[in-house]
Amino acid sequence: MSIYAIGDLHLSFSPEVTKPMDIYGGVWKDHAEKLKKNWEAIIKPEDTVILAGDISWGLKLSEASYDLEWIEALPGKKVVFKGNHDLWWNGINKLNQMYESMRFVQNTAFEAEGCFLCGSRGWICPGHDDFKQQDEKIYKRELLRLEMSLKDAKRQGAKEIIGVLHFPPSRGDGYGSAFTDMFEAAGVKQVIYGHLHGEDSYKNGLKGSFNGVEYRLVSLDYLQCRPVRIKE
Repeated sequence: MSIYAIGDLHLSFSPEVTKPMDIYGGVWKDHAEKLKKNWEAIIKPEDTVILAGDISWGLKLSEASYDLEWIEALPGKKVVFKGNHDLWWNGINKLNQMYESMRFVQNTAFEAEGCFLCGSRGWICPGHDDFKQQDEKIYKRELLRLEMSLKDAKRQGAKEIIGVLHFPPSRGDGYGSAFTDMFEAAGVKQVIYGHLHGEDSYKNGLKGSFNGVEYRLVSLDYLQCRPVRIKE
């Protein structure tokens, strides 16, 4: 039983959603088919796969359900975190009653393979070129969500925690943030995130060891449509 991760599936199987990803070229051409092939070759039914946000282009749950059902049919247990494009995400209790092999996490922690998965969507961090005054409120709200998630893990007696964000945890490689401070204080040893696409963007994420925490980018194009194992 292993834990894998991948983010940014950007699916659009609903007939009401027109969002072809192949306009971005390269790895995004037929990316869902590539992902399915790799997933089925790697993931066993007893494995857990963390999905780090931006799951569906659907604006409503009725549209996103086509994509969620596609994921449900794949092997393994899926633990889903929210991304900035997941506008269909509404009503965490309802979502968690819809699918047998999928768990949606918000403000809480989820136990998998002996460790706890904690996180939030995250947001653009102070110091980033795109950070504006209006981002401050969302940034603080996502910090609160992460704090609640980590506290829930501690309440349940967590000995090991994997952190999950959709946005990068700081403004760039070598920089910290209130997110990284919170992970460090909680004793988290590994954090995954997505959101960054294309060679020019990959360098903007915090990668490798930073203050004792290992950070990994797991966006679909960065991983070449192949879930990565993060825990044996």
